[in-house]
Amino acid sequence: MVVLNPLANALTTIYNNEVRRNKQAIIMPASKLIVNVLRVMQREGYIGEFELNDDGRSGKIVVQLLGRINKCGPISPRFPLTYKELLSMPHYIRRYLPSKEIGFIILSTSKGVMTHKDAIKEKIGGVALGYVY
Repeated sequence: MVVLNPLANALTTIYNNEVRRNKQAIIMPASKLIVNVLRVMQREGYIGEFELNDDGRSGKIVVQLLGRINKCGPISPRFPLTYKELLSMPHYIRRYLPSKEIGFIILSTSKGVMTHKDAIKEKIGGVALGYVY
């Protein structure tokens, strides 16, 4: 079976395993973008350690879940957001997060993958990839 959006598949796998209260999730295929998104989620305290297993094909990522994710998912289509739009919290960001203080939007910026809060501190915009709260 062909995976058209590996990031959406990874975030959905994490959410489904959280709902089932599993201790770990296995994500395949692995990619650099997924690893960078997982690093952001780990830095914010939503997931534990993760391990990249290269099996010679597409690779697997084993993620340790902490039970702190209420909802996570992809943002499709991927909206470009400028710094001014991040400050004003546009309607599609309000659609994905329950409030300003809870959760974050994952952005791909010129300085790497980061949360929308970090992008506001850096005063840069980016492309919205997903959300976590």
